[in-house]
Amino acid sequence: MPAQAKNIVGLDLGTTKVSVIIAEFTEEGEINIVGLGSCPAKGMRRGVVVNIEKTVASIMKAVELAERMSGAEVNSVYTGIAGDHIRSLSSRGVIAVSRRGMNIADNEIKQEDVDRVIEAAKAVSLPLDREVLHVIPQQFIVDDHKGIKDPVGQAGVRLEADVHIITGAVTSAQNIYRCVKRAGLACSDLVLEPLASSYAVLTESERELGVGMIDLGGGTTDIAIFEDGVIKHTHVLAVGGQLVTRDIAVGLNIPIESAEELKIKFGLAHRDLIRDDTPIELPSFGSRPKSQIALSQLTQIIQFRMQEIFEFARDEVMRMMGVNYHQKLPAGLILTGGGSLIPGSDLVAADIFGFPVQVRGPRGVGGMMNLVDSPIYSTGVGLVLFGAKFIEHTDVFRGDETKIYEKIISKMRNWVIEFFS
Repeated sequence: MPAQAKNIVGLDLGTTKVSVIIAEFTEEGEINIVGLGSCPAKGMRRGVVVNIEKTVASIMKAVELAERMSGAEVNSVYTGIAGDHIRSLSSRGVIAVSRRGMNIADNEIKQEDVDRVIEAAKAVSLPLDREVLHVIPQQFIVDDHKGIKDPVGQAGVRLEADVHIITGAVTSAQNIYRCVKRAGLACSDLVLEPLASSYAVLTESERELGVGMIDLGGGTTDIAIFEDGVIKHTHVLAVGGQLVTRDIAVGLNIPIESAEELKIKFGLAHRDLIRDDTPIELPSFGSRPKSQIALSQLTQIIQFRMQEIFEFARDEVMRMMGVNYHQKLPAGLILTGGGSLIPGSDLVAADIFGFPVQVRGPRGVGGMMNLVDSPIYSTGVGLVLFGAKFIEHTDVFRGDETKIYEKIISKMRNWVIEFFS
């Protein structure tokens, strides 16, 4: 490894798998994949930690596999967070740009003014159990001139900022930090998973034009909408590919493990893909002997559930963008995540949303790219890209559990003061 190279590690805590991706960030700005470790997730449910011991064991196993492949030691990780506890809102901050002793015509906006207006936009009332994960500037307004990306250096008297604020449950973040710490690692940053995935699968031109992304995971379906180069809307649905597996198990009276195997081996998400309705052998289960079903029967079960998932996603997009969302997404819709690997998932999504949908895996990295070019690694690769490009340009959870406890106590103290005053 070159002397000036630095390792960046992404930790994707999924509902069905835990993956660790090690990348080498060179002095020239290249990002090369050097290691991958992946193992089944135990202790996660719908993006939330439900068993700390099992989650820690899964993290340690994935880290061990990645270290063995790369020959590098993992000390800190960029960790993804998801779950239906994620909420987002829009806010606006306003400040006066003034310098004591200066002529008003010479008022130049500086970085400290940008920091102040973002702090003003962040001043929203949140419940005690919620914390800000990301504050993403969408546009700046200088003296009623809208659509400014970077106001530094411009002259102005009044500076406004529209921001997208993403919040999460404090306890969910705290449990993730605890798991990472008990695995012997430091958490460099906690990153919203759909935001991370977008770095890996979307191009800059698509984000500028207007594009939607759906990351269909095992336990959650993450939605991100981009316009004018910035993220405008985010949402996490508590449904995912595990529901498809469960429907197969219940509908065919077979174990969950056998249902997952059938989904991977024979699964189709759209009936138009059936070319030969060949019989599929089902394993014996309990007192039930081996039996057979037609491929069309399995496809029907999968398609019904996939349609429901995409209908939930479409309804959420309509809530965020209105019924004319098609006009605001000229670059279309990108589908990624493990659930997108079921053949025909893009056809189902296209039927529901009303325009073409493309399945896409991660891009933008070199090295052993063939290891991580599957959509199931979009979040992990995105976490690496986040760490390489945006480490100093985001506002996310930083620190350890002590700081999280301090934030909780601070909020409780402020609430008591306001109540009694």
